[in-house]
Amino acid sequence: MLDVTWELATRKGLSAVTMRAVAQELDVNPMTLYRHVGDKQGLLDGLVERLLLEIEVPDPSADWREQLRLLARSMRATARRHPDLFLLLFQRPAVTPEAVGPRNAVYDALRAAGLPEERIPRAERLLSTFMLGFAASEAGGRFRDSDPDGDMAFAEELIVQVLAGA
Repeated sequence: MLDVTWELATRKGLSAVTMRAVAQELDVNPMTLYRHVGDKQGLLDGLVERLLLEIEVPDPSADWREQLRLLARSMRATARRHPDLFLLLFQRPAVTPEAVGPRNAVYDALRAAGLPEERIPRAERLLSTFMLGFAASEAGGRFRDSDPDGDMAFAEELIVQVLAGA
């Protein structure tokens, strides 16, 4: 069912994802879907999970700087592969247990950087929002006339300086 939802969203856009449309693609009664996913929100949660599972989670034994770099690179690659679907990550929280890998990886990197535990949730939200926003902007063509790799390297440098001083 999620594969069909993914394919439908990729082909026709997120607005095309309805219980009726997915059921039609599966050639089943729409009521059948409600037993499996609850409602349309369940379908969208599945798409969020699938996007987040594409983001490579770094080895927690790697240097924290490298962990954050790998996450940022992987987010950018995911956004380039799925620019329209990627925007879901700004609209919906990760609610499935399988979808929290990238967030947990940022937590691990921040701990390794020596950030106090009570500051980690806020710092993770800030970093994740920046990385997701940069990736979505790049995939959407915002940086067409600039050097996104250079911009990301500059941002990484600033982030490392701030965290190293924490």
